[in-house]
Amino acid sequence: MRYEEKLLASGEYIVFTTRQHWIVLLYHAIANLIPAFLLAAAVFISATVLAFPPLLLALVVLLLPLGRFVVMLLKWWNEQYIITNRRVIQTEGIITKHVIDSSLEKVNDVALIQSLWGRLLNYGDIEIMTASEMGVNRMQRIKDPLGFKTAMLNQKAGLGIEITENMVPAPSIGDPNVLRLIAQLEELRRQGILTQQEFDEKKKMLLDRL
Repeated sequence: MRYEEKLLASGEYIVFTTRQHWIVLLYHAIANLIPAFLLAAAVFISATVLAFPPLLLALVVLLLPLGRFVVMLLKWWNEQYIITNRRVIQTEGIITKHVIDSSLEKVNDVALIQSLWGRLLNYGDIEIMTASEMGVNRMQRIKDPLGFKTAMLNQKAGLGIEITENMVPAPSIGDPNVLRLIAQLEELRRQGILTQQEFDEKKKMLLDRL
């Protein structure tokens, strides 16, 4: 069983998974490997002229940046952004795992930031604003950010429909849950998840139960 599957509660399942775009690895390759190869080549040539053992010295010069790149590759592979039918989960760490999750019920808004290159190569930043103490959770340069945002909004909409229609018992007269549920519906309508017609129908259904 994969690590992310062990995080799931009973009845919870994964809807969408992504990670940082490969452009992040390209950046680290340019920053670490290319200068290291150039330096190793310079060392090899200089050591040959000076009659030092050139191959061993060049390998020593390459070792540190190459090891750093391998670590970055493992970190990239182990960092995932997951949407389930209940939560948004972010996992990171090679040996010591660090997991951040946000309940879909607490997600207030989602912002998508894409540059020109991001639109061309299909990557971007996602900002999730929640009602929890964390406030804003930013996911940088993730692959397929539009798919991520759409999947999250779809699951939030489905969760809202399930709560208002299936999970909420018929309220009694004066039950404060009615006002709370209508406020939740109003928030979904404001975000464009529910149409005005859907909002009116569900609001009427709640009021009819009184």
